[in-house]
Amino acid sequence: MPDLSVDSTARAMVAALRARRISARELLDLHLARIVARNPQLNALVSLDEDRARAAATAADKALVAGGEVGPLHGLPFAFKDTHDVAGWRTTYGSPIFADHVPDADELVVERVRRAGVVVVGRSNVPEFAAGSHTFNRVFGTTLNPVDPTRSAGGSSGGAACALAAGMVPLADGSDMGGSLRNPASFCGVVGFRPSLGRVPSWPTGNHWETTAVSGPLARNVGDVALLLSVMAGPDPRTPHALADPGSAFAPPLVGSLAGLRVALAPTLDGQLVVDDRVAAVVEASGAVFAAAGARVTGAAPDLALAEDTFRTLRAWLFQASFGALLAERPDDFKQSLADNIRAGESLTGADVARAYAQRTALADTMRVFFASHDLLVLPTSQVPPFPADQEYPAEINGQPMETYLDWMRSAYFITVTGCPAISVPAGTTPEGLPVGIQVVAPHGADRFLLEVAAAFESAR
Repeated sequence: MPDLSVDSTARAMVAALRARRISARELLDLHLARIVARNPQLNALVSLDEDRARAAATAADKALVAGGEVGPLHGLPFAFKDTHDVAGWRTTYGSPIFADHVPDADELVVERVRRAGVVVVGRSNVPEFAAGSHTFNRVFGTTLNPVDPTRSAGGSSGGAACALAAGMVPLADGSDMGGSLRNPASFCGVVGFRPSLGRVPSWPTGNHWETTAVSGPLARNVGDVALLLSVMAGPDPRTPHALADPGSAFAPPLVGSLAGLRVALAPTLDGQLVVDDRVAAVVEASGAVFAAAGARVTGAAPDLALAEDTFRTLRAWLFQASFGALLAERPDDFKQSLADNIRAGESLTGADVARAYAQRTALADTMRVFFASHDLLVLPTSQVPPFPADQEYPAEINGQPMETYLDWMRSAYFITVTGCPAISVPAGTTPEGLPVGIQVVAPHGADRFLLEVAAAFESAR
């Protein structure tokens, strides 16, 4: 067996598997041992099926021995987010309503990752219907932070980020509406990438034309994020808004430099965000990393005032459309914050939704103009460090009360409604040792550039 551990890069694991220096069964055993050691405390992975995973690893080994062509993730252990439909595998969406639900078909992102050769071991835990950036539900309970188990792992891809950081899986998929890839990445000290709108298409979908939520990759480093994105991305004839670049356009290696880049550093987005002082200090310190690597760092921020009403209106409209009938039928089976968010959509008019889309168009144009004079925007991923796991959301930031479960997520969802790609990269810790990520944003469509920049920052740190 080569000098591999569950903390090795996914790329190193793939190389060792292809060279047959380790078998898929041996690699699975390493990860199952880590799952046994850490998952009972952290509760990151659910619906585990060791027997099915071992059968899949055996089949993966036979394929390697046969010498045929295999996928870019062949033999890697994997746990899909429990909001993504996986054929034949329990998929609960974190809701007691779907506690025993088993889909008949894979959704598109799952289809692509499975085709790439992964060995499925289970699912990663989520909040109820992926609503809220703290992973807890009445089916499986709460996922805890791998650095400090008294704290939140974030969400909605909290199980995925926690499992990555704890070495239970080498890669993870996620989705992001208001920060669900980015916030848990920041909380758990891993990398989470929200691609440009259309980069990772979704199917099936109830609405082709609403792309507030996107799927994307998580990993422990930027190169591995690029590896998973290369599998997830690319057009599909069923999704007319999908960007045309093939997934292979994002494959590692990443070769980037920070020299000469114009970096807008915005720890509080020029006062548009209330940010915990400990988080703001890490973001501010990241400016020195960029500068030392040759970037030109200035304090600047786009005006995203329209993002608040835009995001909240579209979220409430989408939640009401998706869950309104189910809430009316099963009102006791929804957590209160989600039920309130769904009901907020009932009073919206066509004029409200039209206003939100007009504002979203204006926000996209604001970013276009901003990126004419800046290459990157750097701001907090999350406005707070990981908060206590027994809270649904932070009660306050720097003494300022947070009235709803969304208030503390503005740094993420303000970027959501611009349509720009954004990546959360580990940047430091609080004095207590809690992870803090920075959010790096680039123009729409510049996903490869953003990955290269993030890899260069990662290296410079």
